[in-house]
Amino acid sequence: MRIFLRAKIHNVTVTEAMLNYVGSITIDEDLMDKAGLSEYEKVLVVDNTNGNRVETYVIKGARGSGVICANGAAAHRIHKGDQVIVMAFEVTDKPKKPVIVLTDENNRFREFYQ
Repeated sequence: MRIFLRAKIHNVTVTEAMLNYVGSITIDEDLMDKAGLSEYEKVLVVDNTNGNRVETYVIKGARGSGVICANGAAAHRIHKGDQVIVMAFEVTDKPKKPVIVLTDENNRFREFYQ
């Protein structure tokens, strides 16, 4: 068994960072659906702006809002305005091509990367 990339939301803009919150990353539910992410699923968040990486879990954000919010301790490493990639992985012997979600400048679904 190996760990493979299953899905990612590529290069979205962080809309909020809330230090006084009990952990996680809040993601627009539309983007979660497109990427096949579940609430409370573990994800790796890579900050393209400053190079930081954070493992956390997903919380549903308002559908159609474009919200990407770093919560709790993650807000020390990921800031409002940063560009991030959110990735989910799976353990399997039979990897599939990952789902890659591309968005517009307002974090709204644009297309799947082929």
